[in-house]
Amino acid sequence: MSIKRPYRFLAALALVPGLTGCFASPGGGSSADGGPSGSRLRVALAFPPAENFSPYGADATLLSRLGVTEGLTALDANGGAAPALAESWRRDGDRTWRFTLREATFHDGTDVTPSAVADALTRATKAKPAPAALAGVRLTAKADGGRGIRITTAAADPVLPMRLSSPSLAILSPKAYGKGNPDPVGTATGPFEITKVNGGGSATLDRFDDYWGGRAHASGIDARFVKDGTARANAVRTGDVDIAEAIPVAQAATLDKATLEEAGTTRTTSLQLNTRSGPFKDPKLRAAAREAIDTSTLVKGVFEGYADPGVGIYGPAVTWAESKRVKPAGRADAARPDGTRITLATYDNRPELPEVAQVVQQQLEKAGFEVKLEVREYSRLESDALAGKFDAFIGARNSLLDTGDPVGVLAGDYTCDGGYNLALLCDKNVDRAVEEADGTDGTGERQDAAMAAEADILGTDAVVPLAHQQIIAGVSTKVRGVVLDTYERTLVNAGTRR
Repeated sequence: MSIKRPYRFLAALALVPGLTGCFASPGGGSSADGGPSGSRLRVALAFPPAENFSPYGADATLLSRLGVTEGLTALDANGGAAPALAESWRRDGDRTWRFTLREATFHDGTDVTPSAVADALTRATKAKPAPAALAGVRLTAKADGGRGIRITTAAADPVLPMRLSSPSLAILSPKAYGKGNPDPVGTATGPFEITKVNGGGSATLDRFDDYWGGRAHASGIDARFVKDGTARANAVRTGDVDIAEAIPVAQAATLDKATLEEAGTTRTTSLQLNTRSGPFKDPKLRAAAREAIDTSTLVKGVFEGYADPGVGIYGPAVTWAESKRVKPAGRADAARPDGTRITLATYDNRPELPEVAQVVQQQLEKAGFEVKLEVREYSRLESDALAGKFDAFIGARNSLLDTGDPVGVLAGDYTCDGGYNLALLCDKNVDRAVEEADGTDGTGERQDAAMAAEADILGTDAVVPLAHQQIIAGVSTKVRGVVLDTYERTLVNAGTRR
């Protein structure tokens, strides 16, 4: 990681909107040892639900970070599949896997049965758009005996156990599936149960006493969705919250070092260029945009050392990537922008992004583009971005979030049928490379194929990697057990307490 540089000091904290009084905790006795009768946790999250807590889209990660939902598997520290609702599995031939379920209970009191799991996975395969973890994958799930479920894919899928760890493939009870998107309120399996949702502003979670992994230490969670990063940092500083995610790098210096936690992450901030319509349909103008960007300026000036310059879709936290990286080929020669007008969009839930966008705007304008910048809250931006209503989009994406498999983000974000294709890229060479990578078995071979596909994607200039980030969280000194995992799927779990 980069060496941290001196922080900027932001004054006028008195002008920062506070959160005093927002986190009054109902009930929940505390215990000296932080045991099962522990206090409630007050958590500030950066992103409000964008799709009414649907597990099939961006909200899936909110649910997993709060300890609400689980899949058949999870990811271990090395990125491999680990047991979750499935206690074991085995491969039966090239296309079929059999998973053995553990004894578990849904929040509504019904048992986690093979038929309920099969139904949940089948519904995920029919979701529109498809969950990113299922991009390019066709599977069928059927109950197999009293504790088994048999999953068959149309083509061999050597990473199916990793794929099923995706937050977007969480298992919900049959009660969750009515009309429209499934409802995780009272229907999931994690250590905490959603009991109340107040629009996009807050949610109340209570401990689920019948959790298969044992009762959580905290009696519940009072979650608030606070898009203002300075307000989140200020709430930690004043003791109004116990945990706040996504602390702005510019606010790190205002927090006591004892309340500041950081970790490496596979998250990359990138500039996505609309390849389907508008000026960046021209690969020569995309090349001009790429050549205009100075990533070192972003790392020094915006991220203040809490990031590394963008080198690809996979950054330094993906430890094997650099030694296998392939140089992009076939890039178009850059054209002169000559005042070409473009609209650049980003969101303010991650506080660095508007500042990143301003720097990128300046760099593009210096190169000859005329840039209109649009900044919104993420839930008001995502649908327009996916519909191609902007010429360029700056976002932060965890490259291994969806499946833990390096091919997953390529299929979901850069293929013709990808469910999160912000660049709207549809390139036959890219699709072919991703398909070849997806059919590759063996860890090393699959990594090699993923890097070859990355080179093809970068060669289109549909995406310009800007920076590879770190996680910064504010955590009260009274809190133990916060989980800052590389994949950003977990924040609190059964062991988190104060």
